[in-house]
Amino acid sequence: MPILFYGLTVVKYNNTWILLNFMLINHNREKLINSIVYFLRNTKYCGKIKLFKLLYFLDFIHFRETGKSVTGLHYFAWDKGPVPKDLFYELRCPKKDLCQYVFVPKDKESDDFFEMKPKGKFDNRYFSASELKLLEKIAYIFRDARAPEIVETTHLPNMPWDKTIKKKGKDEEIDYFLALDDSEQSLSLDEVKERIHDSEEIKNLFR
Repeated sequence: MPILFYGLTVVKYNNTWILLNFMLINHNREKLINSIVYFLRNTKYCGKIKLFKLLYFLDFIHFRETGKSVTGLHYFAWDKGPVPKDLFYELRCPKKDLCQYVFVPKDKESDDFFEMKPKGKFDNRYFSASELKLLEKIAYIFRDARAPEIVETTHLPNMPWDKTIKKKGKDEEIDYFLALDDSEQSLSLDEVKERIHDSEEIKNLFR
């Protein structure tokens, strides 16, 4: 039986513990729910719009630095910045697992501010060290920020949202590869492609 240990999965085979690459078995749903809980507990004014932007920074910055997002969400270039469309619609009728950890007000279809509240405790078991560090950093930076301020940040020139609007148009999906840049923290395009290829090769070994 696999055992989860700080984002890594290990299994016992012939009395030997084998470490599986953490990309083989993803815990995207658990990471998403716990990321929401973390941001709700560690930032102020965290309504729907602010939450979407915090998740966006978490996923795109982590992809830039590692070639892998944290939650696996897909973001789209809407008027108020990047929006994870699936989560946007889920908040209108939250699934059972999300309801166990987060209270979502009944007025879920409005674009106006509504405050979600955490019900469960944050569980760090599903996250790698780099993911936990980034969660903490983003929460610290945007702790006191309100939604309009963060929206403005995502609209800056040459950011992924801006590039998507200019090249593909409004409401189109934002490609994670647009997160790559010339900064020291960013992987190169070739490095990311190589990591994705290696991950797929490993997955194929276990199919």
